[in-house]
Amino acid sequence: MESGFGSDFGSAGGAGGKLDAGLIMEQVKVQIAVANAQELLQRMTDKCFRKCIGKPGGSLDNSEQVSEAGAGGGKRRAGSRGRSAAAPPQKCIAMCMDRYMDAWNTVSRAYNSRLQRERANM
Repeated sequence: MESGFGSDFGSAGGAGGKLDAGLIMEQVKVQIAVANAQELLQRMTDKCFRKCIGKPGGSLDNSEQVSEAGAGGGKRRAGSRGRSAAAPPQKCIAMCMDRYMDAWNTVSRAYNSRLQRERANM
């Protein structure tokens, strides 16, 4: 009885084994990249939500109340946590995510550069 995995790995021992091993390695690299991207997005979302939202208010859309406060002038700025009326939570989150991605890209480039230097010295 053959399992579902047999068809994926069954030809790896033949003459085309190197090609299949290369294909498997590429698939693993793609899966690792996807997992890393998911982790990055999760961390970024958690960090920026905590920074920009703080305590949720009575409604799910505090940003609408903040925006109305800037336009109407007479309404209370609910949940603003020091932000101006021109910077609703959506803008705070967008700016936070931009900064997070910039920092991640900088660290990633430095890490990859260091790896390349170390590989060259081997």
